Amino acid sequence: MAKESFVEQIADIEKDFPQWYTDVVLKTGLVDYGPVKGTMVIRPYGYAIWENIQTEMDARFKATGHKNAYFPLLIPMSYFTKEAEHVEGFAPEVAVVTHAGGEELSEPLAIRPTSETIIGSMYSKWIQSYRDLPVLINQWANVMRWEKTTRPFLRTSEFLWQEGHTAHATEDEAMEETMKMLSVYKEFAENVLAIPVICGRKTEKEKFAGAVATFGMEAMMKDGKSLQSGTTHYLGQNFAKAFDIKFLDKDGVQKHAYTSSWGTSTRMIGALIMAHGDSRGLVLPPKVAPCQVVIVPIAAKKGGVMEACAEIKAKLEKDGVRVIFDETDNSPGWKFNEWEMKGVPLRIELGPRDLEAGKALIFRRDTLEKTEVQLENIGQEIQALLNTVQKDMLEAARKRRDEKIVYANDLKGILKGVEGGNFVKAGWCGCRECEDKVKTETAATARVFAEGETSETCAVCGKKSKHTVIFARAY
Repeated sequence: MAKESFVEQIADIEKDFPQWYTDVVLKTGLVDYGPVKGTMVIRPYGYAIWENIQTEMDARFKATGHKNAYFPLLIPMSYFTKEAEHVEGFAPEVAVVTHAGGEELSEPLAIRPTSETIIGSMYSKWIQSYRDLPVLINQWANVMRWEKTTRPFLRTSEFLWQEGHTAHATEDEAMEETMKMLSVYKEFAENVLAIPVICGRKTEKEKFAGAVATFGMEAMMKDGKSLQSGTTHYLGQNFAKAFDIKFLDKDGVQKHAYTSSWGTSTRMIGALIMAHGDSRGLVLPPKVAPCQVVIVPIAAKKGGVMEACAEIKAKLEKDGVRVIFDETDNSPGWKFNEWEMKGVPLRIELGPRDLEAGKALIFRRDTLEKTEVQLENIGQEIQALLNTVQKDMLEAARKRRDEKIVYANDLKGILKGVEGGNFVKAGWCGCRECEDKVKTETAATARVFAEGETSETCAVCGKKSKHTVIFARAY
């Protein structure tokens, strides 16, 4: 099958980016639609990416002193009424169980949209003294938020995530935790997902319901839109007071704890697709690719090619490389197209002539370049190339992003910037009316404050600027 006809299965990335995204997630076997509207079935190829994400993130959480636990899926509705801002923020998205065992429940139960309330209730039991602090817990779980408009990975009614919940003796410690986990997320996004991110504080309008302050991690997709890829929240004493999380301090005084929460989700797989993909399909960074190397034999029935391919596979597996030897009877061209669409970082091509010359051909999915390597050094060459691909993908994504960050002095400038597929830095006076006006007239929202930037005037009203904000259209 010719490459041109093969990729016709995917919409043109330049002409219809949303349809391209849908085609890619379905045709590469990442997900399928679930039977309930807004749900997705994560297929093995997609779940393997999530497993690699989990492995990398979990190691980072444990290295910073956090431990994993698990809390119930069902939460008494009365818990949500204890923190007024929280219940108001999540009420439209909460799914509620009213009947079980053939009977109406005495109290409705929420299917967790997030776990601050139930974890807060448990912390009030576990924390009695300053000696019990800090509490540093993370859970890997599923959550449900009844979304009206859904798209696989980006926004679904049920999704997988991790949520960290910590309790501390002082405000400084809780705030330090909030910022530390933001830096952990940033390091992970850039060094594992190869996605450069901009981190900063959210506006009051955009903050998490019930938080004192929310900090976001924004990633630019190839269409210039932003994807919020992770958030951390300084909750102050809001939930501690709501759930009576108190401790006896060293000075003998009962005090409320200070808490934080932070989370990322399977939405990061959507970020991977849209930050790196191209007209041929997925382009996956080696650290999370389910398969890092695919071996494709050429003229497979001749000259010991299959045996040599099997030996290379065994050698790479011994080195810890995730490798597939495609022994199917499909043509080499079909295999090339298939594995390119699936985003495998490296492809090894080996035929009788290559074997005779003691060489193999290596194809890089990110740059579409081919190089020859000596078979005797193939293990070292592959390892080095995987590292190079990982690094180069980050730098290429950073270059794309940096070229699409512009400045605006007025509302027309913001509109022009976001219509051109850019992130726009602009001054903001801090008032809600101006923030709302940007959204109404440009369909862009305030993503995060641009730290260190000092715009003089608000781009909307012309008054003195309090912050420089990054505005963008977002998923």
